Amino acid sequence: MTHGPGEVVVTGVGLAVPGADTPEALLRRTACPVTGPAPEPFDTAARIGRRGHRYKDRATRLALCAALEALRNAALIPSDGEEVTVPGDSVGVVASSNLGNLDTACLTAAAIAERSAVDLSPMSLPNASSNVIASWVAIRHGLRGPNLMLCNGATSGLDAVHWGATLVAAGRVRRAVVIGVETHNAVVEDLLGRSAGELLDGAAAVVVEGARWAEARGARAVAALGPYERRAGLSGCVEALLPDGAAPGVWFTPERYAEGPAGAVPVPGAVPVPEAVPVPVGVPRYDVTGAVGRASGALGVLQCAAAVGWLARAGAGASAEAGAGSVIEAAGPGAVPDPVHASRQALITSGDDTADAVAGLLLRPTPDRCDSHPARAPLISMECSR
Repeated sequence: MTHGPGEVVVTGVGLAVPGADTPEALLRRTACPVTGPAPEPFDTAARIGRRGHRYKDRATRLALCAALEALRNAALIPSDGEEVTVPGDSVGVVASSNLGNLDTACLTAAAIAERSAVDLSPMSLPNASSNVIASWVAIRHGLRGPNLMLCNGATSGLDAVHWGATLVAAGRVRRAVVIGVETHNAVVEDLLGRSAGELLDGAAAVVVEGARWAEARGARAVAALGPYERRAGLSGCVEALLPDGAAPGVWFTPERYAEGPAGAVPVPGAVPVPEAVPVPVGVPRYDVTGAVGRASGALGVLQCAAAVGWLARAGAGASAEAGAGSVIEAAGPGAVPDPVHASRQALITSGDDTADAVAGLLLRPTPDRCDSHPARAPLISMECSR
């Protein structure tokens, strides 16, 4: 099998979401939201133990749970350990959370204003840092590559996936773990004016990796990253991703854009999909927030996890569809374009129809082309040597 010099694939997925422990389970729950009592909150102690809880806020603990699962799923960490089996400087971290440590920051500021900084615990103060989530994931697993924290509104999760892939395609790292996490608490509920039951308390993570590096270590890719777009409106974003009106196999819509004859259960309070959006009526539409709650900065990563579940389910029928349907170019950052049938791809969009606030990504099946004499991919400048 040959790969373009910048082709990026997904080799691991991790979830810390109540009631959905795999991408397939997340997809099922999204398609058929469960009625009745809400599932129990995710038990972080069961996955990361007491050591993972010490002096860390809820959002950080959830992120650690999802990252650990994704790294193990990608075979970068053994089932009985926490240290990566590849050089730590070959792995980066990109985290996305708009509200994750808002409670710590607000309570810290209030304590200083009402009393003084002397009353603050030196062990809890680091949790007020905006990059605490990404930093703790790197520290816990010895990841010494670039470390980024995004707080970029409704598109933040997809932006994080894009920047993780960009780091890989540019040769800064060979792989990156991308995490999206949000939690609800009194401060978040007050700011958003919503009850805890409407908000996500969970995290998702994906490992994005250079295809040739994944193949070299014998890792199994579960999806390949296609193009990413960021536009001022939903219609323009979809048009850029799906030229010539090509129909994707599935559409993971922005938050609360689930109305229509979608094949998924309508979400209460859904926003009608604008008529100008060029996605055919018959394409199934899924809004993951109907299953897990409004997800803010975690949405894009959750959508990618659910899309991996869809690709796994659709994989059996991919060969039958290979001879028909529209074909579009769906190469990841820096990759050599490779024609992929639109009906085999998952369209993911996040954001609102406001200026510069819609992001989109195509997730596609892993490459199945083969070459009896695979060529060695050229090294990229700045690429880590180990």
